This record gives sequence, structure tokens and C-alpha cells, in this order.
Amino acid sequence: MKIVDIVCSAGRTGFYFDDQMAIRQGAKQDGFTYVGEPVTDGFTSVRQAGESISVMFILEDGQVAYGDCAAVQYSGAGGRDPLFLAEDFIPVIEKHIAPKLIGREITSFKEMAEEIDNMEVEGKKLHTAIRYGLTQGILDAVSKVKKVTMAEVVQEEYNIDIELQRIPIFTQSGDDRYNNTDKMIIKGADVLPHALINHVEDKLGKNGEKLLDYVKWLNKRIQELREDENKEFILHIDVYGTIGIAFENDIDKMVDYLAELEKAAAPFKLRIEGPMDMGSREGQVKALKELMATLKERNVNVEIVADEWCNTLEDIKLFVDEGAAHMIQVKTPDLGGVNNTVEAILYCKDRGVGAYSGGTCNETDRSSQVCVNIAMACGADQCLAKPGMGVDEGFMIVFNEMNRVLALANRKK
Repeated sequence: MKIVDIVCSAGRTGFYFDDQMAIRQGAKQDGFTYVGEPVTDGFTSVRQAGESISVMFILEDGQVAYGDCAAVQYSGAGGRDPLFLAEDFIPVIEKHIAPKLIGREITSFKEMAEEIDNMEVEGKKLHTAIRYGLTQGILDAVSKVKKVTMAEVVQEEYNIDIELQRIPIFTQSGDDRYNNTDKMIIKGADVLPHALINHVEDKLGKNGEKLLDYVKWLNKRIQELREDENKEFILHIDVYGTIGIAFENDIDKMVDYLAELEKAAAPFKLRIEGPMDMGSREGQVKALKELMATLKERNVNVEIVADEWCNTLEDIKLFVDEGAAHMIQVKTPDLGGVNNTVEAILYCKDRGVGAYSGGTCNETDRSSQVCVNIAMACGADQCLAKPGMGVDEGFMIVFNEMNRVLALANRKK
């Protein structure tokens, strides 16, 4: 089966691009936007509409396989590729990439995805968002040729011998962390609430008091609303380095505070993502290793999740090998080709580190569906409900795709 044409269309994502550095430097919220000047290259405002590109592969039998190019909410931060705007990158795909793929025979996902992921234009690798969307489309194309789910393609090509099964879904609240938590509990999300703690004074508290109060409320709210007393919930809160800022990266003080959070969360397991941001990959690894060692020494059972500066497959391998986290967020758009998402999850699993198939609220329904297939194929420990911050939509997309994959795979048994 050959690719006979490639068609691109500009799209919106499920959320927004936010200038993380401007927010950290004091840009204030005004309704749903921010007041202040952007500081990261490419941004025209602190918050602006997220953009995507659908890349559609027209196959010779008339079928259309497609993937969506998308980049993370905090583009240009933490060592990531710059802002991704459709009008800038559709011409790149049409001029430099489409001619190399039109007329090509669909072979294997792994082979073709690796080729695309390593492709260069004018001596530079393609933007991660382009590699992300193109390789999604290739995976879809192979699944259409073979007439199986994308999850089954991944398992066959990477020799993964595990049963496809449902994996825990992690929902994110955005700033509406109270009402959206209610939605999560009612709908039975497994891991919650993310909470978007990205500002010290407004959300964490200068001494961490605001987040501590929120965790106490969260615990109580789960007890009040859950229908099944035996259902286990995991509390996973992303703090975007604010704990480190509040406690001046003093490891002992941070562990004291994490112990308070653990007590407030009990009996539920607590995960803290991005406790500090040291401004470089090497600095982040060193600090997280020290934090992990101190947590263990003091028997504080809060799990640490790596995100910032853990962007590429190479980064993930380093964080895993150095023991710098209990769990790695495989931030799918940051890795470029989704073949790297497969490799990253498998690397974590093989070495006993939690594998969180993450991404961003700033994706699309299509990229989310593809990521679900990959997470299931590889046996990830949890999968992000995406896109958006409204809970219902992202949870629906991920939950329903998971059940479709299972129903189709089980039909063959």
C-alpha cells in the first residue's frame, strides 16, 4: 500500500500556549487570560490559542490515515522546542517532507517513524510537533494496512508480550481545581487532580500552606463523594518547581513539607510532579537524586515525578539510570516521534521506574487517541486524560478509546 498524497489542515488544540516564564515572573490572571508582557520568544501574549496541524496520508485504496502535530502548553520552557504555529510549519511539511513520503510503500511503523524522527531540513531536525504528528499518521497507516488496532501494531513490532488491558487514567483540573475535582471523583478517575500549582503566592502559599489546605480538602472530598469505598485513588499534583522556590531548594525543608503533605493525603498515595526546577538537566538530576535519597532516609513515602528537563528519550534514560524519580512523565509531544514514546515507556518499565504516558492539555483528540494505543501496548502505569482542562472531554476521549481498543482486541479471542 502506497502513500499517494499528503494533505495538511490547520487546527486548534484543546487548550492554550502559556508563557511559563512570564507567569513565574509575575504575570497576573485576569479572567481566563493573563495581564503582562510575554518574555519567551515567539509569544505575542502570555496566553494565546493553541494551534495544531493535521497531517493526512491519502493511501492508494482511498483510506485516510492521519495524525496531529501539537506542542505542549509551556512551549519554549524547560529546554523545549519553540512555539508551534500552523502558518509557520505547514509550508515546511508541504515543501520539505511531503515529497519524500509521497509514493512510498507503507512498510513498518518502527522503520518509517525512525526515518521521520531523524529527518533533517537545512541541517536541523524537524520541530518535535511535526515529528509527533507525522509518526502518529504513519502508525495509523500501518494499522489500516494490517487491519488491526494501533496498539496491536506496536506490540507486534516491538515484541511486547503483555495482555492489552485498561490502565489508570490521570485527569487534570486546570485552575478550577475544586469543581473539576468533583467531576473526577464522580466519573471514577484513577489518578487526580494535577491541580496546576504554578505560582507560589497565589497557589502554593509562601510556606506551602495553600497547597496543604487543598490536599486536606481533596482528601475529605474524595471520602464524601466516592461511590465505592474500596476504589483506590492516587493523588498526583504538579507543582511546577514552586516547592523549590518557596523553600529556596533546601532539601531538608522540602522534605519536611512533603511529609506534611503525605500526612494530609493519607490514606491515599501522593505523587508530586516537578518539586523544583534547577534550570538545567544536570542540575535537575542532581537535585532530584538528593531529594529522593532524603525522602528514603526519612521514610517519607511521597513519590517524585520528573517532568521539567526530562524531555527527550535521551533525557528520560538519564533520569531513569540516575534514579532521579519514582516515575517519569513521558511528555509525548516533547519526544518528537511517537516511536520514542514507545521506547521511553518500555525503558522505564524494564528498569522498575513508573512510566506515565503524559503529554499536555494543549493536544488534540487525535493525538490523545494514538497515545492511548501506545500506552496500552506498552503497559504504562498511567495515562493522561487529554486534551483540555475541563476533565469531561479529555477523560471521555481517553476512556472511550481505551475501551474501543479492548473491545476490538477481545473480539479476536
